[in-house]
Amino acid sequence: MTRPLRLGALGCSEIADRKALPAATSLGEIELVAVASRTRQRAAEFAERHGGRPTGYQELIDAPDVDAVYVSTPAALHHRWTAAALRAGKHVLCEKPLTDNLPDTEELAELAEARDLVLRENFAFLHHPQHTVVADLLRAGQLGSLRTFAATFGIPELPADDIRHSPELGGGALLDVGVYPVRAAQQLLEGPLTVVAATSQVDDRFGVDVSGHVLLHSADGVVADFDFGFRHRYRNRYRLWTSTASLEIDRFFTPPPDHRSLLRIEEQHTTDTVVVEPCDQFRESLRSFAHAATAGPDHRDEQAWTAAARETARLLQEIRRVAVRLPDPTRSTVG
Repeated sequence: MTRPLRLGALGCSEIADRKALPAATSLGEIELVAVASRTRQRAAEFAERHGGRPTGYQELIDAPDVDAVYVSTPAALHHRWTAAALRAGKHVLCEKPLTDNLPDTEELAELAEARDLVLRENFAFLHHPQHTVVADLLRAGQLGSLRTFAATFGIPELPADDIRHSPELGGGALLDVGVYPVRAAQQLLEGPLTVVAATSQVDDRFGVDVSGHVLLHSADGVVADFDFGFRHRYRNRYRLWTSTASLEIDRFFTPPPDHRSLLRIEEQHTTDTVVVEPCDQFRESLRSFAHAATAGPDHRDEQAWTAAARETARLLQEIRRVAVRLPDPTRSTVG
């Protein structure tokens, strides 16, 4: 690279503050030049902590010294500002989910492809080496033939005023935590995936889903079974069950940068543990994005990323369509 990728952060979210911007500013490949919020005060606070100049959304989009935009607005605003950035000729790394519906995702993918721009959905866990280890074990046949994939991602109850309780801002458990096992299933199972069944527990106070359960199957008959929510004791793990073994990983989706991952593999008469050394997956995601954005269109292949975003959006749309609505047990009364 002749110079660092000049990045603008559009949205002053918690994930930007805690994870993405510290990762970006730790890399020599990235220079954070601007931070935008809906209020100047919020942008100024972020700029003081992370660098760059405080600005507004449209000003950041129009800025000639911004090469790429990291979008971390509420999910309902992802489409609007990602489209604006792409039309302005800027690469985009957008927090998950890119959008909550297939037509909007198709539009963004087509914009990026037509302009030879990088467009990525920031599933940082895909950049952790533990993912590569699991994929390599499956590909090499060392675990036998995959039969089922099961995952759980739940977090404790959120404050009433949390934006994830707002349907207008794209709230709900499926888009916040359920989207992780959806994306993992895409990586591990042979597509296209089919939604067999789903449930959704909705808190009527807010009008958003607070937990859910989804059953999928792959083209070759492998079943994916996962549950999620934000009314739970924290749990973040997945399990592969194969013809000859099972593999379990805790904290797979969001391991801290100093976390040593332990892959527990049980076979008929043996139990082994594969240790994967710590990794800052946000740092690796930002690094990969910067390399792709600065490589030039003749030296990168982004088709897999836009194809995956389309498939994620299709699955989210289908899950919502078929989900059976159940009462929220934390709000129910008995007797």
